[in-house]
Amino acid sequence: MVVFETANELLGRVDAPLGVSDWVRIDQDRIDGFAQVTGDDQWIHVDPERARTGPFGATIAHGYLTVSLANLFLPQIIEVRGISMGVNVGCDNIRFLAPVRVGSRLRGSGLLLRAEEAKGGSVQATVRITVEIEGEARPACVLDAISRYYP
Repeated sequence: MVVFETANELLGRVDAPLGVSDWVRIDQDRIDGFAQVTGDDQWIHVDPERARTGPFGATIAHGYLTVSLANLFLPQIIEVRGISMGVNVGCDNIRFLAPVRVGSRLRGSGLLLRAEEAKGGSVQATVRITVEIEGEARPACVLDAISRYYP
């Protein structure tokens, strides 16, 4: 994790590599839970028997489940101190590059792409999160997470 004592310190650190998160295992319970809350119960996610003979050889995590892990990874990658709050603004350039098979372990690594002054003395930062799959050459996903830090 990279720690910034103030949000303004982000302004001078564009293109700076940030930390990496802990690994998280993607088990069938997590996939099933995501399917339940989103209504996406396609067989490639929730039917292990059928998925064994499918294109991936096992069930796979939903792409949006993988993206949602940005919320878990980001505070492990970067910490901004001296703020009243930080909020998620959105994501840009989300790309799914490799399937996440059940049982895989994922982690996020970060790169500070942009930081700029915003309304009310806040700083808006864009962090590229690369969601790595343990033991795989290609990442599962790459996304640019946008956060705003308020003084």
